[in-house]
Amino acid sequence: MTLVKETASLLEKLGVAKEALVGGDLIVRSPVTGEEIAALKSISAADAGKAIDAAHKAFQAWRLVPGPKRGELVRLLGEELRAHKDELGRLVSIEVGKIPSEGLGEVQEMIDICDFAVGLSRQLYGLTIATERPGHRMMETWHPLGVVGVISAFNFPVAVWSWNAALAFVCGDAVVWKPSEKTPLTALACEAIFKRAGKRFGVDAPAGLLQVLIGDRAVGEVLVDHPKVPLVSATGSTRMGREVGPRLAKRFARAAR
Repeated sequence: MTLVKETASLLEKLGVAKEALVGGDLIVRSPVTGEEIAALKSISAADAGKAIDAAHKAFQAWRLVPGPKRGELVRLLGEELRAHKDELGRLVSIEVGKIPSEGLGEVQEMIDICDFAVGLSRQLYGLTIATERPGHRMMETWHPLGVVGVISAFNFPVAVWSWNAALAFVCGDAVVWKPSEKTPLTALACEAIFKRAGKRFGVDAPAGLLQVLIGDRAVGEVLVDHPKVPLVSATGSTRMGREVGPRLAKRFARAAR
């Protein structure tokens, strides 16, 4: 089986539509052989903005779902990752050039963070604080932040997303993910896996809770500058960090570390 056919077969098993892999402007190549394995369509800056708006709408509904129930969605995501570990691990190896054990290991990290986040969903505690007012008490209530932006790099195409997304989902936040333009296939596969978990979860998982932005730097800049994205986790070069940090600070957004 050729690399192109194997990639298409893996993506089909993972739930990515065949028509999404051809006829686009973003060429995906194997870093090992240089062979073209897919051609995806990049989204425009305007479409990126619409995706962020959709995620914000999903956040407004998701934040009202109790934390332990939000954890159930992440538990189901972990189950789906277990069921498709071999396929996703192999796809990581093809798209990034990692040896098989490292491809599988990266998916295992995703599973592990899901397990951690599920437990965390029942530990979103707040302090009860002493007050001088008789007959009163003060207590902390942590509120979801909003849309969490994730910009991931080539070398860890799926694990870094999951570290952010699993925690964001249990905290009541939506996620918009801009993967490296060199590794969009694994992102589309994760999106399909998440949708399957959402379908099993039921109607309380709003549409748009996870958005994937396929494109180049211009798409990432939309995510960094958008007023409805209060937190961005950006993994990449020192140069990128020096550019992203001040842009977030300029609009009083936060950078995850």
